Amino acid sequence: MTYEKTIQYLYDSQPVFHIVGTAAYKPGFDNMLRLMAAMDDPHKAFRCVHVAGTNGKGSTSHMLAAVLQSAGYRVGLYTSPHLVDYRERIRINGEMIPKREVIRFVTRYKSLLEEVRPSFFETTTALAFSWFAKQQVDIAVIEVGLGGRLDSTNIITPEVSVITNIGMDHTEFLGNTLPEIAAEKAGIIKQGVPVVIGERDSQTEAVFIRKAGETCSEIIFADSTDNIYKGECQLRGLYQQKNIRTVLAAIGMLQKQGWEIADKAISEGLAHVCDLTGLHGRWEVIRGLWSHGRSPVSSFRSSVTIILDTGHNSHGVRTYVDDLKTIEGLRIVFGMVSDKDVKEVLDLLPKDAKYYFCQATTKRAVSAEELLQMGIAAGLTGSAFPSVDKAVHAAIKEAAAGDTVFIGGSNYVVGEALVVLNQQKISQNRLEISVCNKIQEKT
Repeated sequence: MTYEKTIQYLYDSQPVFHIVGTAAYKPGFDNMLRLMAAMDDPHKAFRCVHVAGTNGKGSTSHMLAAVLQSAGYRVGLYTSPHLVDYRERIRINGEMIPKREVIRFVTRYKSLLEEVRPSFFETTTALAFSWFAKQQVDIAVIEVGLGGRLDSTNIITPEVSVITNIGMDHTEFLGNTLPEIAAEKAGIIKQGVPVVIGERDSQTEAVFIRKAGETCSEIIFADSTDNIYKGECQLRGLYQQKNIRTVLAAIGMLQKQGWEIADKAISEGLAHVCDLTGLHGRWEVIRGLWSHGRSPVSSFRSSVTIILDTGHNSHGVRTYVDDLKTIEGLRIVFGMVSDKDVKEVLDLLPKDAKYYFCQATTKRAVSAEELLQMGIAAGLTGSAFPSVDKAVHAAIKEAAAGDTVFIGGSNYVVGEALVVLNQQKISQNRLEISVCNKIQEKT
């Protein structure tokens, strides 16, 4: 099979959460343990850090991986979902798993996959563990997919467990209160394995303290430490300061266990986290020339700033909404999926921005028209667009000098927007090359 056909096979043959939602969720370990046994238990062949949480676990995982990589280790990184390329989920020292390895894995284990019938996420987790074991990584940073206690990744025994924070999300699976959700996240805490909790909360701290006591695990609440980082971090946004404190606490735990991680590695890892790991979509700022859909060079201008962020629930949006409210000339391309707290999110957003409501190409997306009506009810002003592509182009076209276009509300919106923006840059570069050639011909 070609790589494209291999990925299509996985989408067609296995339930995919980001496409079908609830129907794709398969809690428990039966499938994973059957897959691991058939593959000689690769999850036992490498050391790791396990990261859970409602929000910030992706940023935290990437920062941890970047610091460990800067310390000289060979580092695996498993995260989800991907934004553009499936292989973003599985990296070693920032390099995505090769296409040929994805093909090889699926071809080799196709009959096993059809017998076990795992979910898309379970298969991807098995692929990641197999690749990390084959490549003999020194350590892997493993991000939980959903929850923790029954998540497919929870068959590992890490060096340190990390839980970033607790918010109301995926309540249909994890519970309807913060303590219930915290109990599911706390399920990643293993016997004798230290745990870092990113944020202390009066409703959930007792849950974590009790679980740590049951497992004889050292526990640290990162926001109660004196870990204040004054250096540069490539991940922007005020909310990243909480994630950085969590990372520093986790690094401290690893250092106590004998991992050699110098201060220089910490500063270099944080300063270059996106470059080292390939991370996108966390208050990602893009500045450059943008086409307004006309051919003359005069149709390009360099004064539009674009910001992308994958925060997709009220807890996540609260982390960046204060930053948004400081921006003048703000245009917001926004779309959400139906299993999120849509009304609560819309109520949080700034009222003085212009909105371009859209829907990503997933069955879970709220329709742009429905989102527009809900936005109007929340006091927002804007228009509906049938696709992310059309919304992004409209926002850029209408942007005045000095305006900012923010794109968010969903991983899928940000992922599709990145494709649009990359295509825009390619088209622009071709035009600039063409113009330069014409000028050279005349001279």
